[in-house]
Amino acid sequence: MRKRRELKPVVNRTSQIKPGDILLFSTQRNEQIRLPYFLQYYRDMGVNHFLIVDNDSSDGSVSYLSDQPDVSVWHTRSSYKRSRFGVDWLNWLQRKYGHGHWTLVVDPDEFLVYPFCDTRPLRALTDWLDASSIKSFSAMLMDMYPKGRIDQQPYRAGQDPLEIANWFDSGNYTIERNWKFGNLWIQGGPRSRVFFADAPEKAPALNKVPLVKWDKKYVYTSSTHMLLPRGLNLVYDEWGGEKASGALLHTKFLDTFHTKAEEELQRKQHYSASVEYVAYAQSLNDNPDLWCKWSEKYINWRQLEILGLMSKGNWA
Repeated sequence: MRKRRELKPVVNRTSQIKPGDILLFSTQRNEQIRLPYFLQYYRDMGVNHFLIVDNDSSDGSVSYLSDQPDVSVWHTRSSYKRSRFGVDWLNWLQRKYGHGHWTLVVDPDEFLVYPFCDTRPLRALTDWLDASSIKSFSAMLMDMYPKGRIDQQPYRAGQDPLEIANWFDSGNYTIERNWKFGNLWIQGGPRSRVFFADAPEKAPALNKVPLVKWDKKYVYTSSTHMLLPRGLNLVYDEWGGEKASGALLHTKFLDTFHTKAEEELQRKQHYSASVEYVAYAQSLNDNPDLWCKWSEKYINWRQLEILGLMSKGNWA
């Protein structure tokens, strides 16, 4: 509630939001090159309105977002770290504007795929979740990467990043249960394999619950890894079956990554003294190739289902 005072509206078009609209919430800083494809991807999926917090960008992204007719923008120069990495800002906006709506919380480099996403819009999924009395939908974060050096192929604005970063690790994942919050804690993939090879327990968490039928009493407690009330974290079947789930294709590893990593290392605004970006800095000077002989080239959501990385559950 206190952190809401740090947000200054740039363009507030929330009066356009209609009952039943699907809303997307995101924080961003200097992501202008990614925004054209990001917005179009989720528009095509069925998102009706975007509510975005800009954390003091200097690349023109605020101006670009302000010109988009389905986007509302807030600006802040305050500390990303002291807002619990943007969670407090988005929790406030979701409380004020998201109540009663299906809300999707993703970063500009994250692309949701779900069962039948090639033939059914997001509205079909949320309608089925409503009919099944399911309030939250999980999606494992899948780190995508190119074959060869990260900086080998330049990324251009409006391009599908999966044209470049289209490989992923099909295994190499560990899963534990967080008994306090009831969620699963997943680690692994190329970041664990390459950047945290000597300390895999410090690798970033890959478990996400990005899609929720929001209520003003709900809050994210740590990114989109877990929520309160705790029942929203029970996105898996405890008795040996399968619940429907998706994947977030994470396209961090493009040629823009080196500059981004250096900036974030200097800002020191990320989790655990920016240990993730310290690990990146130590390896990026060697321009690592994240591809290995066990890498799998992404085809579609059915491939992820076959590999056990997502499930259609009983959604036929």
